Formats: sequence, C-alpha cells, structure tokens
Amino acid sequence: MTFDSPAHRPRLALFDLDHTLLPLDSDYEWGEFTTRIGWTDPQEFSRRNAEFYAHYQAGTLDIHDYVRFAIEAVRRHGPQEADAAHARFMQEVITPAIRPAALELLRQHQQAGDRVLIITATNEFVTRPIAQALGVQELLATELERGADGWFTGEIRGEPNMREGKVRRMAQWLAGQQLGWDDVHSTFYSDSTNDVPLLEQVNEPVATNPDARLRALAQERGWRTLDLFAAQP
Repeated sequence: MTFDSPAHRPRLALFDLDHTLLPLDSDYEWGEFTTRIGWTDPQEFSRRNAEFYAHYQAGTLDIHDYVRFAIEAVRRHGPQEADAAHARFMQEVITPAIRPAALELLRQHQQAGDRVLIITATNEFVTRPIAQALGVQELLATELERGADGWFTGEIRGEPNMREGKVRRMAQWLAGQQLGWDDVHSTFYSDSTNDVPLLEQVNEPVATNPDARLRALAQERGWRTLDLFAAQP
C-alpha cells in the first residue's frame, strides 16, 4: 500500500476518555468511590481530590503528585482487593454512565475500518477495564511503575500521557507500527484544553463536549465541535 494521498493512508480515530467518551471524570470518580467504600478518609481525601481536579481543569496539574495520591489506596490494599473494588466501580459508576451516543461514534469508526485508540491521562489501572467495556482494545494511558513484587509503587512508568506527553506517546506508538504522522490520517476527539497539543497535531481535531476555553479556541481555529451528550439525559 502506498501513502501518497489521504484516501490511501491508514485512518486513526483517537479518543480522550473523561468528559469525551464518558460524561464524567473516571479518575475523580474512582477517588470518590474509594472514599465511599472506606479506603480513604472522607474529608481529607475529598478535599485533596477536588484540589487536584481543579488543577487539572486549569491545566496546572502536577501529574506525578496526583498519581501518588490517587494510587495510594490501591497500592495499600493490594491486587486482589483492588481488582474486586474496580469491578464494583465498573458496575456502580461506569457502566450506568456509558451513553449510546458514545458507543455509536466508536462503532462508526470501527465499522469504517479505522484504527481506534483511547488516549488518556488517567492511569492504566482505572482505565483499562473502561476501554474494554467500550469495546476498544487499544489504550494509551498513564502507565504505573511496578516494584519487585509486581505491584504498583505509586510512581509513573515512563512519560505521563498528558498534554505534550500525549503527542510523544502517540509518536512512539506510531513508530512501533513503522509509521509516522504523515503516513496516517488522524482524527482526535477531546473535551479539554489540556489536549490542545494533540488536537493541533492531528489532521481532524474535534472539540468534543468542550470546556469553555476549548470551545472558544475551536471556533477561532475552525475546528469541528461535537456535543456528544447534548441530547442525552
């Protein structure tokens, strides 16, 4: 196959997760869930979780500090308890939040033969089961370091999958497929100004359920805007 025109290039459909495919922030909701099941102190954890979320929205989050905080309860409880808790989280929080409009958009790309990836700053422990529930096999998430015992240390492994890091992680993924950006036709759906670097990199940026700043930027740049959940309850 030659890649001399857009029609002949492999097509990639890239999706942010939180507030893009889901009408919630899975990282934040996982934190709130661990409080409800008694893993964390309700007042202190909720206070810090809200602070980190505000920093994320403002584009000022220190993701290393956040991941240490967010994964501490998981690290402390160990694999068996953590997996059981996540299964309950999926049942009680995530599955009821999955909307038909999101599934339909994913299926449209899959049925068109596009390669579909979820690319998210949220860590792999929280997001891998969510990607599977959405029917997406390929996930680029913030990866977690494991110690000699095989369990999470609380640190990030490699580069955080956030802001410019998403562009670099995608470039690494493409290189692993023996491709570069010019060899593919890429579309990226995201709600957040944190994702502007990747939105600027792809062929078709789509501001999806955008926050106010991204909506204004999309209008200024002429990017497509999609309000995926506008007609949903």
